[in-house]
Amino acid sequence: MSAPTAILDVDGTLVDSNYQHALAWYRAFRLHGITVPVWRCHRAIGMGGDQLVRYLAGEGFDAEHGGEVRLVEHALFEQMIAEVAPFEGAHELIEDLKSRGCKVVLASSAKSVDIAHFMDLLDARELADGWTDSSMVERTKPAPDLVKAALDLVGGGPGVMVGDSTWDVAAAKKLKVPTVCVRTGGFGVDELRDAGATDVFDSIVELREGLSKTPFG
Repeated sequence: MSAPTAILDVDGTLVDSNYQHALAWYRAFRLHGITVPVWRCHRAIGMGGDQLVRYLAGEGFDAEHGGEVRLVEHALFEQMIAEVAPFEGAHELIEDLKSRGCKVVLASSAKSVDIAHFMDLLDARELADGWTDSSMVERTKPAPDLVKAALDLVGGGPGVMVGDSTWDVAAAKKLKVPTVCVRTGGFGVDELRDAGATDVFDSIVELREGLSKTPFG
């Protein structure tokens, strides 16, 4: 059997960006008249903006203000993007997976300018078999569109998701794709396992050490 395609979530999994996003959403909501506690914003990171605004503020607010809030969040995040750094071992994880014969797709619903920045941070342009951005999906996680788009880039076939949130697991599960999780997004081991993660590691470094015990093995 051929090695499965590795579908690697980017924000919060390969690069340490979740808390910048949480603050950006918090500030964007505040600028539009509501206060969503930062901890609630954080718990929703992993969803894309099309899902997150409605999830946190309701359908009425989303219908009236959602488009503007999403634009403001991105502008606020851009002010902090220089603070985002790759997690230790992220580039090496891609190398490990390639050495095992896996195709590697970096799966993100971020805007193309952001994913380009992250690809450079990860020095992944020559390693990855493909990457996605917001233009390639109609619905973000927990919808499965992103996972499907990632597999379609390499012609389909079996895949394994690597993510940091319950939203990653939920999206992959809808396509019967197993998910290996790292705790870099702030979710607990029990939460990730209860969502359906096959394996949970504290870090990318720990994942690399245990790779042979995961579905990639």
